[in-house]
Amino acid sequence: MNRSPLFREAFIFAFALLCLETSMAASAQPADKQQASRIEVQRNDDSGQMRVRIDGKEALVYRYGPEVDLPHYYPVRGPSGKPLTVQQTAPYPHHRSVWFADTLKLADGRKADFYNAFYSRADREDPKSPFRCRVRQAEFLPVRAAGSQAEISTKLVWELDQKTPVVDELRDLRVVAFDKGEYLLDLKFEVKASYDDVTFVSDAVHYAWPYVRMSPEFIRGDAARARITNSEGTASDGKVARWVDYSNTVAGVTEGLAMFSAPENEHPHRWLARDYGTFGPRRADGKSGKPFTLKKGESLKQRVGILVHSGDAGTGRVKERYQAYVEAKLVPKGTQ
Repeated sequence: MNRSPLFREAFIFAFALLCLETSMAASAQPADKQQASRIEVQRNDDSGQMRVRIDGKEALVYRYGPEVDLPHYYPVRGPSGKPLTVQQTAPYPHHRSVWFADTLKLADGRKADFYNAFYSRADREDPKSPFRCRVRQAEFLPVRAAGSQAEISTKLVWELDQKTPVVDELRDLRVVAFDKGEYLLDLKFEVKASYDDVTFVSDAVHYAWPYVRMSPEFIRGDAARARITNSEGTASDGKVARWVDYSNTVAGVTEGLAMFSAPENEHPHRWLARDYGTFGPRRADGKSGKPFTLKKGESLKQRVGILVHSGDAGTGRVKERYQAYVEAKLVPKGTQ
């Protein structure tokens, strides 16, 4: 049966449009369909927790609820599943597993001691009393997860007296899953003086950017195997280094946690590295233990890699992996 030229043209156009839509649908889905994510991110605002699971097993939890003085990551689990960090412990109950805080002075002279936020309750006798100094989780940005990597970005506000914003913080976390329970947390902080000038007044002793507090069980472990190692081959507090590793054997399993200082940080800088399990990078000497001011609109950034590994610093290839991190090559097999 003969068809009019108009009918044939309409048919050809409809067929071409269908092919185009099919092609576009296929090209829009391959990242999700062809490479299912090994990393699952579960967020529950009612409990104030964001749980990160790798290959079906919990790796870490971000805690940010209204009862929290400082948003932090706890637990951070080793390849065996044991917690490597502690959320709160005596004699320093203000420590928070993996956390970030500092001590600031506002332009009007008021002091905002976020490092000691735990002790800043309006009524110290009331455990539900609000904190005078608090870092508040303000906003989650969309989570991106595919294959062996996930990206989680959050906006936070450092507040004084529940009403005065002091600085804004943007925190970017990239989770990279390796084999056999090992993983990397590539963590970036940016603190911005959005509201007025602020002066950092943290002393040379009580701060790191960020902090880690290892679990007491992990630090005790097998005393003969407990090791604090750094890139320079020393283990002392206050030394210049590019990475520090804590490893030990607990219940017959050797594993550890290393922190890398990213190449874009200001180098050289010293490290907090205490034998009771607290460590983290300092700022460069010119801004370490010496007051300095961020003018309104200025920012201060820091980036670290936290490698959770099997074995000690040697068998866990910490030195080799640090170099790969610096060269942006510390990625799962098959993704280079």
